[in-house]
Amino acid sequence: MTSTDPDLAADIDATCRLTGEFTLRSGQVSNEYFDKYLFEADPLLLARVAREMAQLLPAETELLGGLEMGGIPIATTISQLIGMPALFVRKEAKKYGTCKLAEGTPYDGRRITLIEDVITTGGAVRDATNALREGGAIVETVVCAIDRSPADVNPLADVGLEVRAVLTKADLDAARAAAGA
Repeated sequence: MTSTDPDLAADIDATCRLTGEFTLRSGQVSNEYFDKYLFEADPLLLARVAREMAQLLPAETELLGGLEMGGIPIATTISQLIGMPALFVRKEAKKYGTCKLAEGTPYDGRRITLIEDVITTGGAVRDATNALREGGAIVETVVCAIDRSPADVNPLADVGLEVRAVLTKADLDAARAAAGA
């Protein structure tokens, strides 16, 4: 676990882990789901997650790229916490008005660290990385609250992206086991 908040995994697990049958963005079916909006809607829990994520940011970060939709409240909270500008990255560029992919500060030639809530296969992060790079951004790292990908697997290696996570599925499973003991 990379968190310096010793109770964070237990609190996230207790708040966000749902059981049932869920289809993930990747199309995979899972018997559990981490409803990240439950921690993102809780101002105290969101602040704790943001503090942990801020510690994982690369020193050379110039902009925080919050991915639609779950990464946006986290990026906003981190932005406010450390005073760094944030971008709000859409799943696809608007088809009207300014037709922007990312709302906020211009990012061409700037180093963006992506902010995401949960990563399993990295599909949304991969798409955003490719689109931002096409727009001239330098994107090398994503910081997420929860990494659900298999242990010791970087699901974004194919696009040269480093994944830094506050919590992994193993951390949450350990917290669940400890709570049940």
